[in-house]
Amino acid sequence: MCGIAGIIQKGTKSYNIAQLQQMTATLAHRGPDGEGFWQSADEKVLLGHRRLSIIDLSNAAAQPMVRNYKQNLTITYNGEIYNYPELRTILQKEGYHFTTQSDTEVILAAYDFYGEDCVLHFDGMFALAIWNEAEQELFAARDRFGEKPFFYTTDDKGFLFASEMKALWATGLTKQPNLQLMFNYITIGYVDNPERPEETFYTNIFKLPAACRLYYTPDDGELFIEKYWDIDPQAQQRKINENNALDEFEYLFEQSVQKRLRSDVAVGTSLSGGLDSSSVLSTILQGDNTKPQTFSAIFPGFEKDEAGYINQLAKDWEIKSHTVAPTADDMINNWQKIVYHQEEPFGSSGIVAQYKVFELAATQQIKVLLDGQGADETLAGYQHHYKWYWQELFVKRRLLLSGELKAAHKLGVKESFGFRNVIAALFPEIASTVVEKRYLLSALQQKDLTPDFVHLQSREAYYSTPPFFNLNGALYFNTCLHGLEELLRYADRNSMAHGREVRLPFLNHELVSFVFSLPSSFKIKKGYTKWLLRKTMETRLPENICWRKDKVGFEPPQKNWMQHATVKDMIHEAKKKLVAQKILHANVLQQKPEAQSAYEANNFNWRYLTAAPFL
Repeated sequence: MCGIAGIIQKGTKSYNIAQLQQMTATLAHRGPDGEGFWQSADEKVLLGHRRLSIIDLSNAAAQPMVRNYKQNLTITYNGEIYNYPELRTILQKEGYHFTTQSDTEVILAAYDFYGEDCVLHFDGMFALAIWNEAEQELFAARDRFGEKPFFYTTDDKGFLFASEMKALWATGLTKQPNLQLMFNYITIGYVDNPERPEETFYTNIFKLPAACRLYYTPDDGELFIEKYWDIDPQAQQRKINENNALDEFEYLFEQSVQKRLRSDVAVGTSLSGGLDSSSVLSTILQGDNTKPQTFSAIFPGFEKDEAGYINQLAKDWEIKSHTVAPTADDMINNWQKIVYHQEEPFGSSGIVAQYKVFELAATQQIKVLLDGQGADETLAGYQHHYKWYWQELFVKRRLLLSGELKAAHKLGVKESFGFRNVIAALFPEIASTVVEKRYLLSALQQKDLTPDFVHLQSREAYYSTPPFFNLNGALYFNTCLHGLEELLRYADRNSMAHGREVRLPFLNHELVSFVFSLPSSFKIKKGYTKWLLRKTMETRLPENICWRKDKVGFEPPQKNWMQHATVKDMIHEAKKKLVAQKILHANVLQQKPEAQSAYEANNFNWRYLTAAPFL
């Protein structure tokens, strides 16, 4: 895990190595173990790297790395390729020789051998850039789910890229806030555009979308981006039986966990006390590995505190558990640092708690943590997934016969199935249009926004609906189009702020593809979400964790924090800035901030607080 930066210049040289060093200096937190620079003979291509040493700690594995195979190649790369030993063996049989034990060298050999399709052979998280001297072309790619960031900007001087936007700003690039995304964020809470995934919160900075590869040739300034991988949410194994599905899921999940334990430094794990992180920890303990240390956030006295589950597992499995109890004061004291690292608005105070967990891991010198993120999006873990499954059953005329409505309500699920769901199930295209228009109308009526701001920025609604009105369509939307990548951004920035690496076993692409190929009844069954995972883990986890009826997100007591006098002052100052920018009416300054929980809808005061710093 590292920080990368690069400059590919057109025509006359407008940048030099000193400016590249300024870029990488802003990324020092991502790679505190070393730095490296490379420039082409004509000084038009500049590549920089900040290193977090995880695999092959020797200097020989430092980057940028140069190899002269059939082509002269130079790479700067951020991430981990977990199946690099297997790829290394394949490439050795093809005649490649290796001088390091690093995955970086394997990537270069794979690119030389497979070409642009090398990315299809990688199981990992990555953002990489390879300069091909023979072709005079930059090749870049990002992992399938967007775990690792890749930002870029381009103009008549050339093409600049980096792991974080602050590195681009270090070259003198001006901040140009994307006010349409600002409108989007304030009214509905989105910080991305599912229709144009390259957009960021700044109009002159773009991100390489997940599962995409990029080609840039400085001679003609041509920039080309294409998607190299996708999931077909409609392709399903309808004849697979329960035992085979469980066996294959268990195998793929165990393989994913084991590969993500490959490291030359100590590995720990996050532990929330919920099903997902507990499943990761349980699977680690099934192997022959030493027991990992665990890191958790707890909230004493808060109704959604999960310390009891965390302590239960720590005691039963005799693991060394570390906990931190974030407070409103922690939020206040770390606010500027978190804003600096996140670079775009964030949805709730859960980001503050996550920041403190990675800080805790840093105090214990644990560089790598496994985490359960991704399970909710792929295995149907959210409450809103029920309605999609029920609509699917309704269309198949199986809703009442299945007993799923009754089972879910017996478990305390508050979602209901009414007339609107019937219409959505029978007429999805009409329902999609109605929902989008309803959102836009609601956004236009947001009373705090000035008419001019609404008029200028509401030309199109960024609200999108799943491409298919069934459970797999909703899961595809949350996993590949909107939702997951935003959560991955939070985790990447918070972990790298402390020089930590986070690995996500649930996001192995073979595992995800298999889960999507299964009928919906393997994901929600007898009223339980994530049924496939629960059934797999029922002999490994305590019953009260495996078959928990309550769905608790990673949630701090945000409502209490927002009642803190200093936080109220912070909200007021944020409003003043938004008023000065003619985004909010001046009368909002007379309104007392309304304290709301982390996941309550229309939490406008939180959005004002987190939006203002990025103007």
